[in-house]
Amino acid sequence: MSDRILVIGSGAREHTIGATLLAGRSVDEVFCAPGNPGMVLDGIRLADLNPADPAAVVDFVHRNTIDWVFVGPEQPLIDGLVDQLTAAGIPAFGPTKAAARIEGSKDFAKALMRRHGIPTAAYATFDNLESARQHVRAHGAPIVIKADGLAAGKGVTVALSLDQALEALEQIFVDRRFGQAGARVVIEEYMSGQECSLMCFVSGDRVWPMPLAQDHKPAHDGDKGPNTGGMGAYSPLPQFGPDLAATALETIVRPTVRAMVEEGTPFTGILYAGLMVTDQGPKVVEFNARMGDPETEVVLPLLTSDLAAGIRTLMDGGEPNFTWCQDRSEICVVLAADGYPGYPEKGARVPLIGPGKDLQAYYAGVAGSVQDGLTASSGRTAVVRAGAPDLRMAQERIYTLLDGLDTTGLFYRHDIGHKALETT
Repeated sequence: MSDRILVIGSGAREHTIGATLLAGRSVDEVFCAPGNPGMVLDGIRLADLNPADPAAVVDFVHRNTIDWVFVGPEQPLIDGLVDQLTAAGIPAFGPTKAAARIEGSKDFAKALMRRHGIPTAAYATFDNLESARQHVRAHGAPIVIKADGLAAGKGVTVALSLDQALEALEQIFVDRRFGQAGARVVIEEYMSGQECSLMCFVSGDRVWPMPLAQDHKPAHDGDKGPNTGGMGAYSPLPQFGPDLAATALETIVRPTVRAMVEEGTPFTGILYAGLMVTDQGPKVVEFNARMGDPETEVVLPLLTSDLAAGIRTLMDGGEPNFTWCQDRSEICVVLAADGYPGYPEKGARVPLIGPGKDLQAYYAGVAGSVQDGLTASSGRTAVVRAGAPDLRMAQERIYTLLDGLDTTGLFYRHDIGHKALETT
């Protein structure tokens, strides 16, 4: 029996998920809602419906005999789409609204970690400007300012000076830069070290880890410029041994999922742990209730088992078998529209790169069609990935491709993977 699956979302992450699902023998068809026109290169069918309308999703599932739904982005998870699909008798992979609060509220996540002794930075939460200012002045810089709610990966300021911290508070409370997401702020102590991401399949207190990945948030080479939703990633991480993932599993991921079960909000889906590798060991920077973007684009190509079969087994309460390639490196680079992350310019031509084992593009903010050409419609237009036996070869392969393309109106970082190559 082959499944027909609906993936909720429209970005490169969902493109990667859909392509990986289709690569398995247990899948007949994948729809993506609303998807984007670049996805059709991988045989993904686009579903013209609004994921924010649960009734429309339920109707589509019934009309198209969909077997189960994979909810990709954070917003529908936090809005409770999984709960609504479950109530309609439709199997859905992703956390409930209550469990998704681990991403939807940084204060919720920090309080959970505090109660259960999970290693993370010291913090305080404020809902007014003056109290937040007093705290920042008392603690000084460097210090980290975070909007409590969802801010599309842009609600965090690592303030290296007192003025920068105070300006971040002004943007949140006075300018309302992040709207309701900035009704409260979480202010954390500064942690130093390298960041990395550990994503895991989770069902209650059971966990199946994926390979570690490292994202690059700043917009420009040398980690300069404003934070973005991510400008590239690579996996695995040669600068860290297997002990790091094992330690993070035992001190962070497993205690967190057990805590959520104990507190009545069991988690099923993908738990993303953003980690800082400090001198005291890994500590939590943030949790996400879904796969990371662009980490997904380098982790899933390493999967050697059937993604859909594994998830279906997990949802049915069984013991899935997820296996990963051990002798390959993956790297991806984001092609972003000029002006991103502030005011991205629309209309630039986005190169068409067909699917392949070693080179591939996953599309995101694009309009148009494969036949007539794709154009930029938002900030991150495409995520281009390359695979090779080691990271240096993968890096050479992807930049040979990108540097030979016409990327007028687009930009990309030229140093993805530099932290690993500088230290190994």
